[in-house]
Amino acid sequence: MATTADAEVVLRLYELRTEEALRRARKFMAFDFNPKNVEELRTVSRAPGTQENAYWRQTMSYWEMAASLVLRGAVDADLFLDSNGEGIFLYAKYHHFHKDTEAQNGRFMKNTAELIDKYPAAKARYEFALKNFEARRQAEAAKA
Repeated sequence: MATTADAEVVLRLYELRTEEALRRARKFMAFDFNPKNVEELRTVSRAPGTQENAYWRQTMSYWEMAASLVLRGAVDADLFLDSNGEGIFLYAKYHHFHKDTEAQNGRFMKNTAELIDKYPAAKARYEFALKNFEARRQAEAAKA
């Protein structure tokens, strides 16, 4: 059962998301950055010193921190998952690029992946996002 303290954490996470730099970073990652292959992804994820890499790191670390708060019991999972699906969306958007390298580099977005594995509500959001991304990829392939 969620507490007032849990609600305060969720509200604080929301406040952080509205900070202008994080808002720009999240927009880039969720909408503007749509790599077609792993090389295009690595152009951003492995390019220190670029604005796009800063957006990558800021967004991914924010959602990994938020997932960690849930996994470590600092915030009620159900309350968190009621209003925080973007990290799961990003995992669904980018995970397929990392499947081949996870054996050597560790699990991509490991806290978010664990959240998906542990909570049915997170898994349902993930599966919904995957279906949408697959439908979008098929539609783009049909256009080409």
